[in-house]
Amino acid sequence: MAERLRLGVNIDHVATVRNARGGAAPDPVRAAQLAVAAGADGITAHLREDRRHIRDADMERLARELTRPLNFEMGATEEMIALAERLKPHAACLVPEKREERTTEGGLDVVGQRDQLVPKIARLKAAGCRVSLFIEPDEAPIAMAAELGAPVVELHTGSWCEALTHGETDAAEAQFARLARGAAHAAALGLEVHAGHGLDFDSARRLAGVPEFVEFNIGHFLIGEAIFTGLDAAIGRMRAAMDEGRGL
Repeated sequence: MAERLRLGVNIDHVATVRNARGGAAPDPVRAAQLAVAAGADGITAHLREDRRHIRDADMERLARELTRPLNFEMGATEEMIALAERLKPHAACLVPEKREERTTEGGLDVVGQRDQLVPKIARLKAAGCRVSLFIEPDEAPIAMAAELGAPVVELHTGSWCEALTHGETDAAEAQFARLARGAAHAAALGLEVHAGHGLDFDSARRLAGVPEFVEFNIGHFLIGEAIFTGLDAAIGRMRAAMDEGRGL
């Protein structure tokens, strides 16, 4: 029987709404707790250099209060590595980060940044964090992730989801095939394979049919859907879509 996919819920954009008014509501930690109650297997939060959504105090509370694994998304900077060493989240996912981008635009350049990443990954592992690398679903970065000793890769699904959004059928099929090949290659190298960026009910359902994937991390879509249906209903529907795609 196929294994059930894990669902990680990213609560960044609850903080985006909070910060738009500069107050305390809505509280992203409360959203994380509600997500767990609704069936999330873990919580993801990205503390950006410019603190545009999640703030240091949010990370402190998440690390202290969560009853499910915390996945700390972070740029590979000294500031973030030191914070992860102190907070000791379950997982640390290294992502590329540019101040001017609206959201993470692609995978981390693990090939070009190999020498800088080696000591940072070692420090995170020494702190007890399960290191994940957010990368493109291509052979070179996947092979480098394995060489670097990261146990997990999260494959960037943004190019596929963008093609789907714009109705670019041929491009979408090519990107889906790229993801499936990447997942198979990563799993063959002994890596645990996650996916994320831009997934919605339909795309998560289809991607769940690729057996090498173990976990999806989904945020913006679920928080947006929660405006209309509530967070528990949105997570429940996503969980059902993933289970259907996996054949459960």
